[in-house]
Amino acid sequence: MASFLVTKHFLLGFLVIIATSWIVQASDPDILSNLIVPPNVTAPDGNVFTFTDLRGVLDSIPPDFKVTKASKAEFSDLGGQSVSMAVLQFPAGGVNPPHRHPRAAELLFVVEGSLEVGFVDTTNKLFTQTHQTADIFVFPKGLAHYQYNSDPKEPAIAVSAFGSASSGTASLPTTLFATGVDETILAESCKTDVITIQKLKAGLAPKA
Repeated sequence: MASFLVTKHFLLGFLVIIATSWIVQASDPDILSNLIVPPNVTAPDGNVFTFTDLRGVLDSIPPDFKVTKASKAEFSDLGGQSVSMAVLQFPAGGVNPPHRHPRAAELLFVVEGSLEVGFVDTTNKLFTQTHQTADIFVFPKGLAHYQYNSDPKEPAIAVSAFGSASSGTASLPTTLFATGVDETILAESCKTDVITIQKLKAGLAPKA
């Protein structure tokens, strides 16, 4: 219980960071009004700016890596505000596979546990770091990156902030092996054979 109380204090502090710094560095187009009111709202009040779907998300760790997002898709009132966030939950040994966000940089805050993180720039240089609780790491906009909880026993939790209401996520394994790209093309590109590509595809198939 004490651990979760500490976690919630860190989360609250991180939300303050988001509010004070990330909006001014946003990449979304500027709007010409104070806010964009959802079409179904005629008299906006405080409820319009409230998102409650993260309640309870810190109460337990799922058996597999999980991302709970608060982006425009889940919280429509973020439209025009150029900011969003996500809670990342890592079981022991959990990994967030290499992926990229085409529309925003990502600021990762480790709430609990430790994470190995890294990104690759356009010269194929790898930047890595091991982070402990309360450490922050920035993933530049559009570059492939990952996070990994190498601890074999303890879970980890992180919160990510994005300079866009809809940063987008493109998972590299899914993009390559689960979208119907011709197996021969993939085999030639990866310098391997079609059988290996088929095995990779099978590993990414939805669980029954």
